[in-house]
Amino acid sequence: MKYLPLNADIFVQNRSRFAKKMGKNSIAIFNSNDELPMNGDALHRFKQNSDLYWLTGIEQEDSMLVLFPDNPDPKYREVLVLVRPNELKEKWDGHRLRAAEAKAISGIGTVVWLDSLDAPLQTWIHLADAIYLNTNENDRKANLVPVRDYRYIRDLRKRYPLHEYRRSAKIMRELRAVKSALEVEVLQKAIDITDATFRRLLGFIKPGVMEYEIEAEIFHSFLSQRATGPAYGSIIASGDRARTLHYVSNNQECKNGELILMDFGAEYGGYCADLTRTVPVNGKFTARQKKIYNACLDLHNYSKSLLKPGITIIDYHNKVGDFATELFVKIGLLKKSDVKNEDPDNRAYRKYLYHGISHHLGIDVHDLGTKTEPLQAGMLLTVEPGIYIEEEHMGVRIENNVWITRNGNKDLMANIPITTDEIESLMRRK
Repeated sequence: MKYLPLNADIFVQNRSRFAKKMGKNSIAIFNSNDELPMNGDALHRFKQNSDLYWLTGIEQEDSMLVLFPDNPDPKYREVLVLVRPNELKEKWDGHRLRAAEAKAISGIGTVVWLDSLDAPLQTWIHLADAIYLNTNENDRKANLVPVRDYRYIRDLRKRYPLHEYRRSAKIMRELRAVKSALEVEVLQKAIDITDATFRRLLGFIKPGVMEYEIEAEIFHSFLSQRATGPAYGSIIASGDRARTLHYVSNNQECKNGELILMDFGAEYGGYCADLTRTVPVNGKFTARQKKIYNACLDLHNYSKSLLKPGITIIDYHNKVGDFATELFVKIGLLKKSDVKNEDPDNRAYRKYLYHGISHHLGIDVHDLGTKTEPLQAGMLLTVEPGIYIEEEHMGVRIENNVWITRNGNKDLMANIPITTDEIESLMRRK
C-alpha cells in the first residue's frame, strides 16, 4: 500500500458494530474478491471486497474473515484467514502479509492460514445455528458474474444444508451508511489530496491543453501524495462534452472560451473522495457562463442545506426539483407555461438537470445506504447538482462531500475553491 498505516480501531469498531447485529449463536463468513483475468496471462489490478475491507483493512487476495461472537473458545471469536506466504510466489509477485503484520492492520488477534482452515471451520459451523453469508446488494449492481461470494454460498449450502442462512448484506447496508469519526478522518485525507490536486490544475489549465494531459496531472498529483490513485475514472470534459455525465474518453482539446467540467477524486486508505468543479479554460468566465455557474452554486448550497437527519432521499430530491424549477424560470431556461404543463413523472426542470443530486460515499464511490428511509446522523453524501444546456453546448456541475451530524451537516470540502472569484483569482495568479 502507498498510504500510511491506518488506525486499526476503525476496523475493530466496525466489527463490533456488525457483531452486535448478529443473531445469537451465529457465525458470519466474508470472502475476498477474485483475482480477475484480463488477457493472456495478465490480471486486472486486484481490488478488495468492500465489506471485507470495511471489517478488516486487509487488501490482500485470498483472505477471509470469520466472526463467531458466541464461540465457546474466545480465541476464535474473530479469525482472519490469509494465504500462507510462499517463497516462490513472493519472488514473482512480492511480499505477502505475515500474521503479525495482519494483526497490526486489522486489530484481529487470531490468524489462520487458508490451507489449514477447513477442519476448524467445520467445527465452528457445527457449533453454530445460523450462518451469515455475503453478497453484493448495491442497488446499482449491473453484472451477473458468479463471483467468489456466490460460489461460496452454493458450496456451503451443499455441505451444510440444514443450517439457517442469513444475509450479511442487509446489515452491511445499514452499518456502512453511517460513518464513524475515524472513517471520516481517512476520507478527509482523500479530500485534502483532491483539494491540493485541484489547486494544481488551476495553474495548469489553459487553451490548447488536452483533456488527457489534465487527467495525467491528476494521477501524478494523487500518487505523489500517497493516494492509491483515482477513486474512479476521472471525467475531464471540456465544451459540449460536459453534458455527458460519465464522459471518460478525455481525448479532446480544451479550447479558448469553453468551460471544462472535472469530476475526480482520490482514493486513500480505501476511502474515496468525489469532487466536481467547472472552470473556464482561459481563466475567465464570460457573463453568461458566470450566470449559469452561480445559478448552479445557488442550487448546490440549497441542496446542501436540506441534508439533515430525518429527511428521505426521495423528499430531498423533490425539494431540490422545486427549487431548480424556480431557478430555471428565473434565469430563462424555463417558461412558466413549461412548468404549468409539465409531466409529473418527467418534470420540466429535468431537461437541464437529468441526474440525481446526491449519493452515499465511502469505501465505494456509490456507497451502500438507504434511499427510502430517513437520513441519519453519520451518513456521508455527495451534493452534485448540474445545469446542462444543449443549445449552448454547456455543462456545469458543482460537487462537494457532506457529512451529516446531529448538529447540522459538515462540508468536508469547504476549503476547496468554489466561487467564480476564487477560481478566477487562482487561475490568474498561477
